[in-house]
Amino acid sequence: MDISTTTHTALPTVRRSAGRTVRAYIALTKPRVLELLLVTTVPVMILAQNGLPDLWLVLATVIGGSLSAGSAAAFNMYLDRDIDAHMQRTENRPLVTGEVSPRGALIFAWTLALVSTVWLLLTTNWVAATLSAGAIFFYVVIYTMILKRRTEQNIVWGGIAGCFPVLIGWSAVTGSLSWAALILFVLVFLWTPPHYWPLSMKYKDQYEEVDVPMLGATRSGSQVGLQVILYAWATVACSLLLIPVASMGLVYTVSSLVFGGWFIYESHRLYSRAVRGTEPRPMRVFHASITYLTLLFVAIAVDPLLPF
Repeated sequence: MDISTTTHTALPTVRRSAGRTVRAYIALTKPRVLELLLVTTVPVMILAQNGLPDLWLVLATVIGGSLSAGSAAAFNMYLDRDIDAHMQRTENRPLVTGEVSPRGALIFAWTLALVSTVWLLLTTNWVAATLSAGAIFFYVVIYTMILKRRTEQNIVWGGIAGCFPVLIGWSAVTGSLSWAALILFVLVFLWTPPHYWPLSMKYKDQYEEVDVPMLGATRSGSQVGLQVILYAWATVACSLLLIPVASMGLVYTVSSLVFGGWFIYESHRLYSRAVRGTEPRPMRVFHASITYLTLLFVAIAVDPLLPF
């Protein structure tokens, strides 16, 4: 189907309350994604400091990172508004409903990009500001514009943009990067495919309709399940590398083994059900992946604060 030649009925642009307009622009930033930013950024700052960093620095980094991520999300919605109109999962996004105009969204995205970069430059350092700008570029240009509609490996390489918050958090504290920061970067990189591919399995038909080659839409359930297993094992293995490199203690060690084992177990369940021909329940793995990453980074935050 040629989605570029179809239209979507927009909501009236008049008689809209200020509050509704504000909520629409907030929706452009994908607030649920911003939660992941907090989960990964703040614990990494605690680890980089080996204790509690300056609270103003944490707040400044979170604000700058949130503005940066919101900018990337707004650019993404602007560029993907044609396919969003034909997917049930995204049909209520502000650019599809007409609550925000394409021109308004583009101005909003550019404003957030400039403000976030300047803010981090003034409140943290040039390394964090540069990484923030790089994250926006990678998500918008490399993933959304180049990879997303061309290759089933889109989320693998495009997911690199989601790895930048750990580097931004680390560099905001130290002004540089280290092996521990790079391990965390790779950890999030490896975690992204087994997190997102189950979601693409759930919405397989919708991705097929708009010709977006997500792996979950182009491969069988067993093939996707096998890839999820491999990446889940690689993610957990990478998490264990942090123990010797960053001198992690008992809390993180136990957490990485227990929560990682659970994540791998759920991945194997997805594959086993797909092979047997039963309903694979991909959203179990999707939600498990979020819980796994959240608990792992909570352990990263807690571990340096304990005396053992």
